[in-house]
Amino acid sequence: MRSRLFSSTGSVAELTGFGILLLFLLSCFSFTSTEAYDALDPNGNITIKWDVMSWTPDGYVAVVTMYNFQQYRHIQAPGWTLGWTWAKKEVIWSMMGAQTTEQGDCSRFKGNTPHCCKKDPTVVDLLPGTPYNQQIANCCKGGVINSWAQDPANAASSFQVSVGAAGTSNKTVKLPKNFTLKAPGPGYTCGPAKIVKSTKFISGDKRRVTQALMTWNVTCTYSQFLAQKTPTCCVSLSSFYNDTIVNCPTCTCGCQNNTAGSGSCVNPDSPHLASVVSTPDKSGNYEPLVQCTSHMCPIRVHWHVKLNYKDYWRVKITITNFNYRMNYTLWNLVAQHPNFDNITQLFSFNYKSLSPYGDLNDTAMLWGVKFYNDLLNQAGPLGNVQSELLFRKDQNTFTFDKGWAFPRRVYFNGDNCVMPPPEAYPYLPNASSRPAMSLLATVLISLALLLNFAL
Repeated sequence: MRSRLFSSTGSVAELTGFGILLLFLLSCFSFTSTEAYDALDPNGNITIKWDVMSWTPDGYVAVVTMYNFQQYRHIQAPGWTLGWTWAKKEVIWSMMGAQTTEQGDCSRFKGNTPHCCKKDPTVVDLLPGTPYNQQIANCCKGGVINSWAQDPANAASSFQVSVGAAGTSNKTVKLPKNFTLKAPGPGYTCGPAKIVKSTKFISGDKRRVTQALMTWNVTCTYSQFLAQKTPTCCVSLSSFYNDTIVNCPTCTCGCQNNTAGSGSCVNPDSPHLASVVSTPDKSGNYEPLVQCTSHMCPIRVHWHVKLNYKDYWRVKITITNFNYRMNYTLWNLVAQHPNFDNITQLFSFNYKSLSPYGDLNDTAMLWGVKFYNDLLNQAGPLGNVQSELLFRKDQNTFTFDKGWAFPRRVYFNGDNCVMPPPEAYPYLPNASSRPAMSLLATVLISLALLLNFAL
């Protein structure tokens, strides 16, 4: 079979059926794997705002603020790393609230030496405990930025930078380019800097408004596919009405006995466990070291349909950490299920409703109670947190049939967890067996009554 395909120049090309199929497949793969869109947080991003606060003889002083507008994805230790490329020959004279990782070659300067002379500086946050004369507001958290829904008061990070050898007016300043953001690893893609309306600031007494001399924004979006080659979490399922426990799919996050890093694991009964856990890898980093399991994931989320009442039903959620080198601080879990629009009670977790689709309330964000279970410890006896959820039934939609009681999606710390295939879900016992049991019970009761009467 042949088909005609018109090119943009108007010429006609002939393709075989196989060729058409090949083009179709190529076009599908081009959409892909690096897509940053998140269906449960469609507007989530990190916005980097540069506010020029004053001009200097050879440049300007700016306050740079990173706002985490992602509902449930935060930046955990060791924190963010921000980079860019100067448009001209700019240098950084000084910084407050952050520092560059390298100074670069500043040999052309006599007298005062700049903080950084690199064409492509890399900036990191300062640590808690930094002297006050080196701090500004929202700085010095070790690069940790909380998510917008979980802790909006700490969902930003700022630093001040004094730039030299730059423009000294709105017309002569050239915007930096090629922004990169690591948080702490890859995953974020940043767009170009865009000049926006100048930021306005309200005084403490709210009687005066000032504004930045110039403002530009950079927007960075996250892709799980760019962040890591394999998933980081999986979901297992069980229920009171079926003895089957559906484990995470085999080799979800890697397979054992692989020569690749994803196959390295440690047996919890190993006598040398402590020494292995405390040893960094060849690059000096503490890469994930997981407990040997069939799924090889650092995190497993277990959803257990626990009890059924007349008007309610109960679910138990257990999050288990299999990573010996990671304590998850300020962890969070996002689950999607149609009955979240009628959740009645939650035990030992915080809860917030997320509505990514307007009025449809089927997505919930859960996280630990501060100073109680907001820290998910490394793998071991204490490496888990759990809670129970009580839902009120909607008689029009509620059922245990066809896996309805299990979640549609689960995220841990912003990463989508791998679910078991639907055909593996614990199934509801065949209802046809119930009348037979009822008939048998009736016969037995009748015989008992007859015997009692005879006696």
